[in-house]
Amino acid sequence: MPTFPNIIKSKLPKAGTTIFTIMSALANKHKAINLAQGFPDFACDSELVKLVNEAMKKGHNQYAPMPGYMPLREAIAEKNFDLYSAQYNPDTEITIMPGGTLAINATILALIHEGDEVIVIEPCYDSYVPSIIMAGGIPVYATMKTPGYQVDWNELKKLVNQHTRMIIINSPNNPTGQVISSSDMQKLEKLVAGTDIIVLSDEVYEHIIFDGFEHQSVSRFPKLAERSVIISSFGKTFHTTGWKIGYCLAPANLMVEIRKVYQFMVFSVHTPTQYAITEYIKNKDAYLQLGAFYQKKRDHFSILMESSRFKLLPCSGSYFQCAIYDKISDEGDRDFASRITEEIGVASIPISAFYHKGVDNKVLRFCFAKKEETLEKAAEKLSSL
Repeated sequence: MPTFPNIIKSKLPKAGTTIFTIMSALANKHKAINLAQGFPDFACDSELVKLVNEAMKKGHNQYAPMPGYMPLREAIAEKNFDLYSAQYNPDTEITIMPGGTLAINATILALIHEGDEVIVIEPCYDSYVPSIIMAGGIPVYATMKTPGYQVDWNELKKLVNQHTRMIIINSPNNPTGQVISSSDMQKLEKLVAGTDIIVLSDEVYEHIIFDGFEHQSVSRFPKLAERSVIISSFGKTFHTTGWKIGYCLAPANLMVEIRKVYQFMVFSVHTPTQYAITEYIKNKDAYLQLGAFYQKKRDHFSILMESSRFKLLPCSGSYFQCAIYDKISDEGDRDFASRITEEIGVASIPISAFYHKGVDNKVLRFCFAKKEETLEKAAEKLSSL
């Protein structure tokens, strides 16, 4: 086919294929155990599948309302109040969206304008910065202190100026597994007081939290909640990442702008799934027991890895375990991750991919949202290094 004349100006000239796609493709090529991409290798609850099927058979197969099926929005409002004592109006402050990534993108496109600065905390999920750039914004980078991956709020405060429009936080954090404390949230609240700064809080792993910690949603803090957008994910909570369904919470004045953008991106989410989750979410144990479910997997993987030469870093939430490999190799993390995928058959994600300058601390991220036998086989292979 003839090449189109070279008149296209890329909106993301530095962007390539995501590291998740690269490593999963490499895993498939070499038939490796995929601990790279963050998805379970076990089935979701058969009851949830049954509910989706029933909704389809009942004829709930046409467009849902743009903001989402109202009974589901009402159920989310009830859930959020029960957990965090924060009341959101289902009509004006809750929107069902097809997954966390699109919800983040819609929020940034709606609220960030040309020249606005957005503070991101690295290492960070890789969709944040491209969304900022597409909106005409300027990403400004704060860096967690290693090896514990803690936010230095004093350093972050130095980045704030009259152009700062948004700060993005993520807890439990992908990729590090760290959680933001109540003290952290109080520091953030003090930092943004008296400013026009919006907080975008990525809380898609809100129910996957360990060791007795409580999830510190921004909705727990009224002065933060009034300027914050919260993103959450049913895919992460109910082991259905392929269904691409999540939701966005925000004060009405922010949500009206987010919906203006969102309606032209997708318009509405898969209808029978919304009906099914409305019923399924009544079973509170489905999300309240999630932390214990994944903590058992984290601990199992940790014990299995004791015979390896990896040093596991603290993990207080999410389903990702970071590990330092400097006792094994002095290779860069991308090269090392690729080599062990090819040679021993275990795929991971190099943490340098979560930094804009590719900071390489010789750390890999492993996903432990897997069957016990999958983790056992992977740990046996990793221990051979």
